[in-house]
Amino acid sequence: MSGNFTALLLEESAGKVAARVASLPESDLPSGEVTVAVEYSTLNYKDGLILLGLGKLVRKYPHVPGIDFAGTVESSTSPEWKAGDKVVLTGWRVGEMQWGGYAQKARVKASQLVRLPPNITTKRAMAIGTAGFTAMLAVMALEDNGLKPGTGEVLVTGAAGGLGSVAVAILAKLGHQVAASTGRPQTHDYLKSLGATTIVDRAELAKAPTRPLDSERWAGAVDSVGSTTLATVLTQLKYRAAVASCGLAGGADLPATVIPFLLRGVRLIGIDSVMCPVPQRQAAWARLARDLPLDKLDALTETAPLADLPKLAPVILKGGIRGRLVVEIPR
Repeated sequence: MSGNFTALLLEESAGKVAARVASLPESDLPSGEVTVAVEYSTLNYKDGLILLGLGKLVRKYPHVPGIDFAGTVESSTSPEWKAGDKVVLTGWRVGEMQWGGYAQKARVKASQLVRLPPNITTKRAMAIGTAGFTAMLAVMALEDNGLKPGTGEVLVTGAAGGLGSVAVAILAKLGHQVAASTGRPQTHDYLKSLGATTIVDRAELAKAPTRPLDSERWAGAVDSVGSTTLATVLTQLKYRAAVASCGLAGGADLPATVIPFLLRGVRLIGIDSVMCPVPQRQAAWARLARDLPLDKLDALTETAPLADLPKLAPVILKGGIRGRLVVEIPR
């Protein structure tokens, strides 16, 4: 891997973005204290946007995308890391503002890396990725709000997606009754295999609320949909319960009222995994190593080669990928 390295390169021409697998000189890598030999990456919703040139997330081309990666430290000028260390990176706008993980090599700041727990391989780290990491942050936020097993059903929206799948598996292992919301009937058995005890049709939650308060139902919720779904969830939370907001697959608007906050004391907690402080990242990865059933993680994971990503980007944006997709980086 010395000299040149293989990467998925995005180039822009006449306002259109195209991707190709290219051989690039190591001198093209951005500045940073640590060079990582990337072993695996993953495909997240945001990666799909970037691969198709949507959302103005990338401002400078040519560009190497990939907001997550896991691998082995190749060289380091920082005392925090040494050659041979197994590391994972999610967020920090890597893959957006600077070159990311869809390549054999990545160079980043030492402070952007997290040491992998011993029982999580680089492949499993990318089966988790930003989606699973965000799911763990959401569960931790609900626990900080007082959520405990036995207090009632916990709702997960967008449950068959990457974030939702990991959230269902974690909550079930922790002893919660999990209600999984999906619009794909073919995923019902899959969600039950992850530990869901109830399946909720997405359409039930997607309608705009007709009244400011509905019957109390959820002891907590992890929402990756937003819009009317999140507004409906707010009307159905139990007294002083919380929903962790993690995404906007259904839209960025929130057609809600303040009544649930005033009369039931419910909480809407925003989950940001991109600029999350390092101590919280370390805590989340330690929890993932302990509380995510790795056999279920393996069951919800598929793999794809680097060259397939351009055609998979529109699939993930349309909600067509179940669970998690690990990207195999060529050796």
